[in-house]
Formats: sequence, C-alpha cells, structure tokens
Amino acid sequence: MEVILANSAGFCFGVKRAVEKVYEQIEAGKKIYTYGPIIHNEEVVKDLEKRGVQVIEGERELATLKDGAIVIRSHGVPRRIYNLIEQNGLECIDATCPFVKRIHNIVDKESTDNKKIIIIGNSGHPEVEGIMGWSNTPAQVIESVQEAENYNEDKSKPLCIVSQTTFNYNKFQELVEIFRKRGYNVNVVNTICNATEERQTEAGEIASKVDAMIVIGGRHSSNTQKLYEICREKCKATYFIQTLEDLHLELPKTAALVGITAGASTPNNIIEEVQNYVRINF
Repeated sequence: MEVILANSAGFCFGVKRAVEKVYEQIEAGKKIYTYGPIIHNEEVVKDLEKRGVQVIEGERELATLKDGAIVIRSHGVPRRIYNLIEQNGLECIDATCPFVKRIHNIVDKESTDNKKIIIIGNSGHPEVEGIMGWSNTPAQVIESVQEAENYNEDKSKPLCIVSQTTFNYNKFQELVEIFRKRGYNVNVVNTICNATEERQTEAGEIASKVDAMIVIGGRHSSNTQKLYEICREKCKATYFIQTLEDLHLELPKTAALVGITAGASTPNNIIEEVQNYVRINF
C-alpha cells in the first residue's frame, strides 16, 4: 500500500516554540506551571507532568499561587492574566504564538479606535477567549452562517473582523461576505496563520486523491478537527486518531493509496509510528 504523508503534518512554529520553552525551564530546575495545557495533545502534556510541570486550569487557581514560573501557552491569554501573574509576584514566561500576539495587538488598537470587534472562531476555545480579553469594548464571537445572518447591530458603527488563527479559511471568507452583503462597515484582517492555510489546503488535496485518509491529533485540538472536516468532505473513508493505539482501520478492500496528515500539536514520533505501521501492515 502506498502512503502519502503531508509535508505540513505536525508541530507548527508556534507550538514547537511553546513546547521548547517549557522543556528549557525544566532544565533550569524551576517550579513550573502552564496556564492550561501547553498544547492540545494529551501525550505531550502527560510527559511534562512526569517531569513535574503542573497545569493551572483557571484564574481562581492562579490567584492562589505565590511562587514559581507561569508559562503562557501558544493560544495566548487575556490581558488580565498577565496582570494577575504580576500582582502575585510570579515569573511570566510568555510562549504565546507570535501570530496570536499580533491579533491581540490588532484588537487592542481597533477597539481603542471605537470599532466593534468580531472574532470569527470557535466560542470557548482558549485562543478566542484570549483574543476577547484584549478588546477594550465587548467583543463578539461568530462561528456559523446563522450567527452571521442573525447579527443585528447599528450599521453605522464600524466593525473590525479578525479570525482565530486555526479557523477554516473558506468558512472565514464566507462569513465575512455575509457581513459585507448585509451592509456593515467592516475592516477585515485575515489573521488565519499561513501554516494553517497551507496545512488545510494540502490536506484537502491529498484527501481528494486517496482511498483512505488518516488525520492525527488531540481530541480537543481545534485545528485537527478542522483538518478532519476538510478531509471528510473529500474522502468518506477518513479516520481521526490521537495515537497509534486508536488505529483500528477498516480500510476499503480496494484501497491502494492512503493519505496521512496531522494537527499542529502532534509530535513527529506519533506521526512516524502511524506512517510506519500503515506501510508495514496494510
């Protein structure tokens, strides 16, 4: 069986940078906490926990800490979290992805200029929650066509539309177009990172020509879920797995070509294990 592995599969720049920062702090012998899981991959988080890294689940828990180093994960956090870390005299190690940090700066500036902030993304996702926390006026999250069509605000008030970095590019354009057609005065900043666009495009291209497609990533990974959705549209025999242990494939009997891609939080060793297993056993 022939296997096509996506060139873009695995850690993106921002995730790789964040994970490396945590391991650097471990080597320095510090007492380390991450604000939320450093990335949406359970295997990586488990390894860090074995090395003494603790995960803080929210502001209430953070408020009780009086010593140690807090690593801000690649998703970023609201401005108030930085303030709380400083107030408690904790060391802040900022591993926010630079592409996410750019959105924070845009939202801060545009909301200061009295623009209403619209975030195209998944409500409740940590990156989106972080972006909302940099708006100086109430921001609103739009995720679906229905939400965009139901949006009803004063059309004379200018809007600034940004996106979660890992959002589906085509869906982002579709939602933006709804605002434009409805007559809103919009300043659109496409903040989907290039790596996400490339990964999604490549995944769709591979899925369109293979007999089966495997998407590897964490269960809670937004960008991996979107890869799965894109691949599923092109190839009905698409499988979403987290590790090799989840690989219980019932491939079509005629399958001769299998594609593999992986989310931005998937370590290379897991990708290699899956790739080798499929080549040897099918």
